[in-house]
Amino acid sequence: MKNPCKKLLLLALTGLLCLLSACGKSVSEKNIMDRLQTDQSPKIRWGVKVDTNLFGFYNIEKGEVEGFDIDIAKELTKRIAGPNAQAEFVEVTSKTRIPLLKNANIDAIIATMTISEERKKQVDFSDIYFNAGQALLVGPDAKLKGVEDLGPDHTVLAVKGSTSAQRIKEHAPEARVLELENYSEAFTALKSGQGQAMTTDNAILLGISKENPDYHIAGSTFTREPYGIAVNKGQDDFRQAINQALKDMVADGSYQAIFKKWFNDQAQEASIANDVKEGE
Repeated sequence: MKNPCKKLLLLALTGLLCLLSACGKSVSEKNIMDRLQTDQSPKIRWGVKVDTNLFGFYNIEKGEVEGFDIDIAKELTKRIAGPNAQAEFVEVTSKTRIPLLKNANIDAIIATMTISEERKKQVDFSDIYFNAGQALLVGPDAKLKGVEDLGPDHTVLAVKGSTSAQRIKEHAPEARVLELENYSEAFTALKSGQGQAMTTDNAILLGISKENPDYHIAGSTFTREPYGIAVNKGQDDFRQAINQALKDMVADGSYQAIFKKWFNDQAQEASIANDVKEGE
């Protein structure tokens, strides 16, 4: 005879799983714009990086996250949800940002995220808010002049879950690629000699070289990396509100002021476009 207690336990667990599944579904599908318009203290939860100088980095002295992405998110929050709305920042990495968005832990991702066809299958993107391109960062004694010099004797350091890790294999198929968890680990590996070059977007590499002047970008960019703000599927009202706010920021000069604050002439030297274009 079967144990009735085991049967009851199985039924209870099945019911609990169904309940949790339904609850998770309702949370992820809740309309963000409806929430922002009805909450007395509206808040937008932004997924940001905290280890990427110039875009999103933790200022120990101030005890807060700063950067280009942070300032853009703050301005978008006010324009979308009102002057009293708060921008809440949640740390993400290239590997964790989409899962956190899909699980409704955050409302949007603004974290140097390249718009790609593969990612569009999981999330929706805003219009392009920043144009970058992939490049190589090398040390003071490096002989590499660009991606075309990479061969079987070279190891390139990249971040897991990034488009850079995928595309370097296309542009330098003979080189070895070592993938690390984040930019800090990748740069530490570069300094310790585990690789001859580090690769990611030139804007991010600029932030690293600014703090480490012995390291420089080798050659020119070899890809186009348009950054977009990612939102969950089914949040089209929210996405459209972001797009409109971005266009308004460009029209009144707010975007340009934030861009100049963080990049100034460095961005021009790296051929980074400072205009917002229509998303692809």
